[in-house]
Amino acid sequence: MIERRGRFDYSDHAAEMLKERGISRELVERTVLDPDTIETDPKHADRTRAYKALPERDGRVLRVVYVRSDQAFRVITLFLDRGRKR
Repeated sequence: MIERRGRFDYSDHAAEMLKERGISRELVERTVLDPDTIETDPKHADRTRAYKALPERDGRVLRVVYVRSDQAFRVITLFLDRGRKR
């Protein structure tokens, strides 16, 4: 099942990670739309990794993995990336 929210769709996994990790959709969407950096996922060429340092989270870096289509950004997963430098 996919949860639709405007230009963003959230996989079941991503929706669960929002709840489990206490991360808001606003932070996820800001990361996708205005990332500090992006890169292609090395295991899945159709997926993009977006990174953003979050002042709200003491500068920790949020990683959002998504696929973009003409209609929406489909968020696959998200987490605070402990190994990523700020």
